[in-house]
Amino acid sequence: MNTPISLGARLRDLAAANPDKPAVSDKDRTVTRAQLDARTDAIARGLIAAGVKHGDLVTLGLTNSVDFIEACWGLWKVGATPQPISHRLPQAEADAVMDLAETPILIAGDTLVSHRPRYDISALLALDPGGPPPPDVTAPVYKAPTSGGSTGRPKLILSGAPGVFVPPEPGALGAWGIVEDDVVIMPGPLYHNGPFITSVSGVNMGAHVVIMPRFDAEQTLKFIHDHSGSWIYLVPTMMGRIWRLPPEVRDAYEVKSLRMMWHLAAPCPAWLKEAWIEWLGPEVVMELYGGTEGQSATTISGAEWLTHRGSVGRPVMGEMRAVDAAGNPLAPGEIGEIFMRPTPGSPATYAYRGAEARTMEDGWESLGDIGWFDEDGYLYLADRRTDMILVGGSNVYPAEIESALDEHPLVQSSAVIGLPDEDLGNRVHAIVQPRDGLTEADLRDHVSGLLVTYKQPRSYEFVAENIRDDAGKVRRSQLREERLAPKA
Repeated sequence: MNTPISLGARLRDLAAANPDKPAVSDKDRTVTRAQLDARTDAIARGLIAAGVKHGDLVTLGLTNSVDFIEACWGLWKVGATPQPISHRLPQAEADAVMDLAETPILIAGDTLVSHRPRYDISALLALDPGGPPPPDVTAPVYKAPTSGGSTGRPKLILSGAPGVFVPPEPGALGAWGIVEDDVVIMPGPLYHNGPFITSVSGVNMGAHVVIMPRFDAEQTLKFIHDHSGSWIYLVPTMMGRIWRLPPEVRDAYEVKSLRMMWHLAAPCPAWLKEAWIEWLGPEVVMELYGGTEGQSATTISGAEWLTHRGSVGRPVMGEMRAVDAAGNPLAPGEIGEIFMRPTPGSPATYAYRGAEARTMEDGWESLGDIGWFDEDGYLYLADRRTDMILVGGSNVYPAEIESALDEHPLVQSSAVIGLPDEDLGNRVHAIVQPRDGLTEADLRDHVSGLLVTYKQPRSYEFVAENIRDDAGKVRRSQLREERLAPKA
């Protein structure tokens, strides 16, 4: 195994090897490797002047931009840890996260309000006293993203890994299959774990990372076309919105430069996955399932998926198993809660701050997902344990119903929750963001051919606002609480 080096040292090596190669771009500017290295040295000196110390968690609330990447490397060069949050987070939520992080400062623009000292990149550069690059140090914690979980209370997920880069073995692919010649297109919000780690991997592998300000279906295709993008991160919500563009719009952009598309973070309906495999080719479409906690993960290629339709793959790191309510391992085909753990003897992959893990003996932990394994060891997910709806004694999984609803061409997105019902205990309620022309009768007719009667929504609600966030996530518990709250 190659020797790990600090993330600061990795950037310095990249700059020395090819100083003028583009490292990161956004809609406004491009920085080369040498410029990124020099600017992050200056930011690191500014952070030290602002009181940031080795080992600090520092809350970062910048928009999708080169600034975000510069802030991360500035922090790593100090030996501090980026703790990213949304730049749109309400003050009460932001304060709760920052209290957990005990952050000395907030790196953000004026969209975030805090009683802590707040600096944007310009302000940190203004604090730079000049001088030599900071001494080479390693952050003890690589990243500390947040997760609200099913309770809605924030928690931090501190990486078990330090801020280092491990060079791949000669001839081996680097992280996420990214290679130095790649142009990485990033439409996802960088404060989410998936976009964060893949963008950082892109920089570390020497690729050119192109950051979109936010996801837009047509603009994503334009970015691929204009930059000859070869690698892209998507979530199923993004995939659905791109696929529903008028064919003449979708076909107006050249996407043959793509050699790898990874999707993760949420279940992907089978019909949508099949459409993308047919469009881009089975060798291009890749999927990963796993938590930010990183105990274990599965991956599956498009070619594998065609022979294991609906699967999220086989474990490629750590261990996974399905268990019953008593914690007993289940046979292939039997549905249960999915528990996972790192390979025995390996170090912990994370630590929570603000929450406790759902654990069993021998280091097995659950993220709350329900599913089963087939005879070949491929995992199939049903839904989250906390989101399951008990309807007249039958288990109903919202993700299955959402997949059926989202297959209708006039559905922008959907979320399914259970609401109290005197007869059945719970009824299935569908919240739908429609396109023009959609009616409830259309949806009832549509799902009647796809779902057994007890799984079909008993009630529908059309909404104008986005149901899912920029990363394709939906908090069903919050949607349910909002609909059960007494009306003022």
